[in-house]
Amino acid sequence: MSWRKEQRRAERGYHHGNLKEALLQAALGLIAEKGPAGFTFADAARSAGVSPAAPYRHFRDRAELLSSIAQRGFEQFEEALTQAWDDGRPDTVTAFERVGKAYLAFARAEPAFYSAMFESGLPVDLNPALLAASERAFGIIRAAAERLAALAPPGMPRPPALMMALHIWSMSHGVASLFARGDAARRKLPMSAEDLLEAEVLIYLRGLGFPTDRRPPAQKDQADQKPPGPPPVPPSGPWGTPK
Repeated sequence: MSWRKEQRRAERGYHHGNLKEALLQAALGLIAEKGPAGFTFADAARSAGVSPAAPYRHFRDRAELLSSIAQRGFEQFEEALTQAWDDGRPDTVTAFERVGKAYLAFARAEPAFYSAMFESGLPVDLNPALLAASERAFGIIRAAAERLAALAPPGMPRPPALMMALHIWSMSHGVASLFARGDAARRKLPMSAEDLLEAEVLIYLRGLGFPTDRRPPAQKDQADQKPPGPPPVPPSGPWGTPK
């Protein structure tokens, strides 16, 4: 009796003509609930309402199912980063800040995709389609780093853009993984994740000697001409009022 019920449910899945999508969505739900290592191939089939054998029509095994999810995640990730970068408009630093915010927003809005992309333990190098999708997404960060490297002041050694991209990617990923996720893995933070990442990147760029002041020249001149006054009192912030 149980087998007949499973058979009827599988037939309904085939009739709607989108069994592959049903399995992907079922697996996404299981990742959100249990993490990328917390379910089996059979669990995905059961959640999709099909027989345990049905997934083999589209996926060789559980790893291939996870790879398809991670690839789709990287494709959506690339689109979000591309829109945020907008070819560096209106200026490189502003556009790069948008990229950082888009990184955090993706981790917050798509925690299941984010887990599949970065926490599933998949051998990316053995899956050409997944590797290509991940490289395209990282390519947006590297393109932004190329523009940032071009801002190096005259006479200052220009840091390798790839090194900068890896550093900034590491910072973005760390903040996203710890503080900007949309699931139970998110930790509490006495400031916004966006503010934390912006501060990290600005400190990093200033440490390299890069200009980060985006005020128009007239405003800079006016600021330089102001007579010195008493030091300003630091405002209270997320860490409490200075003592």
